[in-house]
Amino acid sequence: MGKILRCITSDGCVSAMAIDATDIVSRAEQIHGSSAVVTAALGRLLTAAAMMGAGLKGRNDSVTLRVSGGGPIGHLIAVADSYGNVRGYAENQIVELPLSASGKLDVGSAVGKGTIAVSKDLGLKEPYIGVVPLVSGEIAEDITSYFALSEQIPTICALGVLVNPDLSVKHAGGYLIQLLPAADNGIISKVEQGLPGVPSVTQMLASGLSLLAMLKTALPAFELETLAEQPASYRCNCSREKSRNLLKSLPPEDLRQIYEGQDTAEVVCHFCGAVYRFDKTL
Repeated sequence: MGKILRCITSDGCVSAMAIDATDIVSRAEQIHGSSAVVTAALGRLLTAAAMMGAGLKGRNDSVTLRVSGGGPIGHLIAVADSYGNVRGYAENQIVELPLSASGKLDVGSAVGKGTIAVSKDLGLKEPYIGVVPLVSGEIAEDITSYFALSEQIPTICALGVLVNPDLSVKHAGGYLIQLLPAADNGIISKVEQGLPGVPSVTQMLASGLSLLAMLKTALPAFELETLAEQPASYRCNCSREKSRNLLKSLPPEDLRQIYEGQDTAEVVCHFCGAVYRFDKTL
C-alpha cells in the first residue's frame, strides 16, 4: 500500500506533498510485465498522478495525465481519483534502450518529444484540460512545466523509480512543492536555496527517510505542519457491467463485425488486464 503525506509550511506560504509509490509502481510492473525503462516512465507518471489526484477536493473528482511523446513507448496514460488511487498503462510495454550518458535509464529518449495533457474532471459540465509541450520527457520536469504554464503555480516536482536487475521495483516515490499566493520573493529565495544538494527521491527512500523527513530535506529553511496522511494504491475501476455497457453502446454494424465468425466478444482492460467475455445476448 502506498502512502501520501500532505504538509504546509508554518507561515502558510508553501504546500508540500510526498508519496511512497513503491507498491503502486510494483503492481503496475506486475500487471503489464514492462521493461525497465517503461516501468520507470510509467511509474513516474503514476506517482505524479497520485499526488495530483490527492490534491483534488471533490470525492468524485479525478485527473488524467496523458503523455504523447512520439518515442518508442508511445502514449502513456495515468488516471487518479481524489484519494490518490491510480491506474495507468503504456502503449508499448517492452522498450529496450541503452543507458543514458549518466548511466541511468533513458526515460527521455523512450518518451520522446511531444505534449503532456492534464484533464481534471471536477464534476462540471466540461473537464478542465491543459496541454503543454514536453520539456524533457523525463516526466518530473514536464509536470513542473505544466503547473507553471497551464495553472500558473510555481512548482518543484521530483520523481524517482529504481528498478532492480530482475525488473522488479525497488523504490518509487516523489514530492511536489508549490508556492501559495502568500509567498513573496523572500520565500522563493528560501525555497531555491534549499534545493542544491538534495538527494534524489530514490536515494532518500533507500536510506529509510520517512515522507516527512524527505520534505524537510527538500525544505530545510521551513517548519512543516502535517495536514493529512492517506493510503494510496494501484486500483482499477473496470467491471463486467461497464464492459457490457461499452459493447451495448456500439453501433449495430460494429457489433456485427465484432461477432463475425465467433460466438463471443472479448473486452480487455488496458489498465489491469482483466478479460470480460460476452455472448451475443450481452
